[in-house]
Amino acid sequence: MAKYLVIVESPAKVKTIKKFLGANYEVMASNGHVRDLPKSRLGIDVENDYEPKYITIRGKGDILAALRKEVKKADKIYLATDPDREGEAISWHLYEALKLAEKKVYRITFNEITKNAVKESLKNAKEIDMNLVDAQQARRALDRMVGYRISPVLWAKVKRGLSAGRVQSVALRIICDREDEVNAFIPEEYWTLDATLRAEGEKRTMTAKYYGSHGKKIALKNKDEVEAVKQQVQKATMVVEEVKKGERSKKAPLPFTTSTLQQEASKVLNFSTQKTMRLAQQLYEGVDIKGNGTVGIITYLRTDSTRISDEAVAQAKDYITKQYGEKYATVTEDGKQNKKKIQDAHEAIRPTDISRTPQEIKDSLSRDQFRLYQLIWKRFVASRMTDAIYETVSVKISAEEHKFTMSANKIKFEGFRSVYIQEEDEKEQANVLLKNLEKGDVLKLEDLEAKQHFTQPPARYTEASLVRALEELGIGRPSTYAPTITTILARRYIIKENKNLYVTELGEVVNQMMKEAFPTIVDVNFTANLETLLDGVEEGIVKWKTIIANFYPDLEEAVQKAEKELTEVKVKEELSGEECELCGRPMYIKYGPHGRFQACSGFPDCRNTKPYFEKIGIECPKCGKDVVLKKTKKGRKYFGCIDNPECDYMVWQKPSKVKCEKCGDLLLEKGNKLVCPNEECGNVVEKKS
Repeated sequence: MAKYLVIVESPAKVKTIKKFLGANYEVMASNGHVRDLPKSRLGIDVENDYEPKYITIRGKGDILAALRKEVKKADKIYLATDPDREGEAISWHLYEALKLAEKKVYRITFNEITKNAVKESLKNAKEIDMNLVDAQQARRALDRMVGYRISPVLWAKVKRGLSAGRVQSVALRIICDREDEVNAFIPEEYWTLDATLRAEGEKRTMTAKYYGSHGKKIALKNKDEVEAVKQQVQKATMVVEEVKKGERSKKAPLPFTTSTLQQEASKVLNFSTQKTMRLAQQLYEGVDIKGNGTVGIITYLRTDSTRISDEAVAQAKDYITKQYGEKYATVTEDGKQNKKKIQDAHEAIRPTDISRTPQEIKDSLSRDQFRLYQLIWKRFVASRMTDAIYETVSVKISAEEHKFTMSANKIKFEGFRSVYIQEEDEKEQANVLLKNLEKGDVLKLEDLEAKQHFTQPPARYTEASLVRALEELGIGRPSTYAPTITTILARRYIIKENKNLYVTELGEVVNQMMKEAFPTIVDVNFTANLETLLDGVEEGIVKWKTIIANFYPDLEEAVQKAEKELTEVKVKEELSGEECELCGRPMYIKYGPHGRFQACSGFPDCRNTKPYFEKIGIECPKCGKDVVLKKTKKGRKYFGCIDNPECDYMVWQKPSKVKCEKCGDLLLEKGNKLVCPNEECGNVVEKKS
């Protein structure tokens, strides 16, 4: 009887796939990669055409031995690793490590772990795609070169605990650039003016917003401008000048890609990118569904595509028609392929069986698995439904030369909203009073409410918005977003507070050094261009070693230059000006993975350490003691009194020595301006050089 061996990546898939294939098939797992570049050295022979030197990963010897034993028995070997560059590379490494050249070897891929998909993949078995393998080899080599050549330079500069990465360093720069924008932002005052109006014979009131005068939109910048408008409006008659009624449609959302799933799971479920990918992996590899055994319930989770298979489209149409009615089922295929064809071999992320509703399998899933599956299921169903239709009304009101506007919308046909409502859709207006207004109607002015506002700085990145930025800039790929963010968090280059990402002192130091010594590596356009070249390798139009050969010499030159120049500005040990309270010897300022601290100069006899607070030469405006640079527990910088907690003075921006002429507070430094921290004051002055 014929014996077939199927090798997958994850042990979680073994039981599921074995069940689909029967007794003639043996299914085993490689547990991910079996070969990699050595950890102790660069592992790329730069003198010999940049040939990589792969070795067996420590701990994988027993797995390879067990696989070799089964290979000898097998008539055919099917390599069934994941359907992307990484998976193709793992198949190739298995081919080489298991010496399969003399065997009948086939590469199979499936976008979902279902019986039909797995059996269909066996019918469409193919050879290993060396273009995909080479694209992955190029990425691995580039990442290794950057990490292994630059990290030691940074290590020497700030002593220990630092690392650089081709994508992580660019991600760090993006966050640092946003932090600079926030710190340099000067709030500007503006006002809004709302009129509370009542139509004749109506008990309920309506609210109209000030638009402008003489047909032009005008921004109210201060209280004097507002008061002038109020006086004129109060004397005028409020007349309906125009009523426009119409309809608008809101398109159904596209099904999830890796990026959009990470963003939505962050916004709706408050999941980190790492948690989202871990849970999605579990749903893809298979969960034990009561009555069905272990089943993969979503399709492959690393994809840039919004394409849906014809079979899934047909199933969705049938399900929606039965559950919601024919008018809810969309007619055409809206899913688009990614223009760059990146990883478009798969579909969008969707349920493997649309009839497997979240509620039906809730008892078989953990709470978080259920919440993520429900999000994916609802998004997919919504993507195959018709648009939502709204009735709209917009009204223009004149008060002599001044204009006010009102608008409202009301849902007319739910469409996809029957299943899936996004956060922004929840703020729906439904002011039915507006529908009854006619041109020429006179409205009674009940009240005019003026409110002062200040413009807000650009929002700091969250994990979700950083993923969106990386995707839009063409940096990294679906498989890299979560590991990149996880790495810079683990290195403490950034910290997360209330979803927002803040740069730590350590992150600022690393980013500044990278910009000075390796500007190309942290250049957004350069990194995006490298990704395009890797896509060229995948498509077979660029040789992977050509990319490496063009990249490495420039990197090596920059490293050698940095080694010379950065050693001259190497951070030296300096006295902190304090004595050790244990032995009386002077304390030094030291640098660790989390920033600066004080350590006794008597080390190793005395191991006393304590926090180091940098004095900034400013007296506390509350108690007169020193203001120092401090950090929160998570590493975010702020300025506070050295006598905390006795004195509670604290600000996020650096205080200056200049007092506000209006209110007496210490002005804060923001770019080339000095800004009063008191919002009610709002004083801004030029910083004197």
